[in-house]
Amino acid sequence: MEAMGEENREFLDPTPITSSLDAVMRSLKGPGRQQVSGVFGRWDELVGPQIAQHARPIRLDAKVLVIEVDDPAWATQIHLLSMEIRTRLATEVGAEVESLEIRVARRHRAGHRGL
Repeated sequence: MEAMGEENREFLDPTPITSSLDAVMRSLKGPGRQQVSGVFGRWDELVGPQIAQHARPIRLDAKVLVIEVDDPAWATQIHLLSMEIRTRLATEVGAEVESLEIRVARRHRAGHRGL
């Protein structure tokens, strides 16, 4: 069997999946794995239990964090706190969030069927 060149050796050595995921995230120009896991994994800690009970992150895409709230009043509250939330995300988990997109979750009324 012929010896492999050193340049081909890198394809045979195992690569940690986290390194592969980081490379994919960079190639897509998206946030890094650590930023995504920090935003979603530490949300309750970052915003506090009262806000976390009514608002949750659902997507981080192109420096826009999409947050779903359970009531329009909480949409207003999140909007008023948006600068503070973005600052905490940057300092605590290194996530660069330029803006928040706030959505109010649809409520399902009892006995009402959607079309």
